Amino acid sequence: MSNEHVPPKNLFPEHKDVGEDYRKNLITVPSCEIHNSAKSKDDEFLMVSLAGIFGNNSIGYLHKFTKVNRAIRRTSSRLLDNAFKKRKHYHLKKENCFLEIIWGTPDHSRLIGCFKHIAYGLHYHHLNNSFHGEVKVLLGYLHSEDESNNNFVSFIKDRAAIDLIGIPCSGANKDVFYYQFTTPDEHGIYMVHMRFYGGIDVYASFLPDDKPKPFIFGLELMKACDETIFTLGNKEYRVKNANKSINRTEDTAAT
Repeated sequence: MSNEHVPPKNLFPEHKDVGEDYRKNLITVPSCEIHNSAKSKDDEFLMVSLAGIFGNNSIGYLHKFTKVNRAIRRTSSRLLDNAFKKRKHYHLKKENCFLEIIWGTPDHSRLIGCFKHIAYGLHYHHLNNSFHGEVKVLLGYLHSEDESNNNFVSFIKDRAAIDLIGIPCSGANKDVFYYQFTTPDEHGIYMVHMRFYGGIDVYASFLPDDKPKPFIFGLELMKACDETIFTLGNKEYRVKNANKSINRTEDTAAT
């Protein structure tokens, strides 16, 4: 047995790159040696996928332009090929400075797998037990070509923000990563909110095996109707048929 870092250690910058050590008191959970070694490629993939996202704090950007760029150069851009299914490079010039921006379609399925793995690890760490049941992940930081999908994600994020009021943020390096667990609702479902680099929000819901799958009227309406309108406070969210839009078309991320 060995210890596995949750989230991966390489997401946390070192002193030599950012002037401060963000690798103090990292979360670890028990893991078999074979499993821990096998996921190292996913850890690299996640690091490259997250560090330079627009909206991150300065720590994320510094991490991108130091450790992450070294890793990209070392692999002759193979890591970028893995992180984006399709991508375009743009070069911005301001006076004598050049900035490269990459805009593309990330490997959505692989990202979901990485974050689901982190969610399981956080569950073990925070709640002191292994989770058995259904875990669903929502990537709150990606932009879809389908505006209806963006509306649905906005609704989930705004609803989650209400549920998270008053819940403390856990994690020793909060500028890099922190998380929040909600308490179970009337159906036994609960959630973890994960935030990376001050701007990347990911949500994972947990439905234990010993709880029946609830009937959620709003979601059933989305399947049956051409368009469903959700309201939250004074905001309105228009979502088209779930079978067409919520299963998403193409997400984009910029770094």
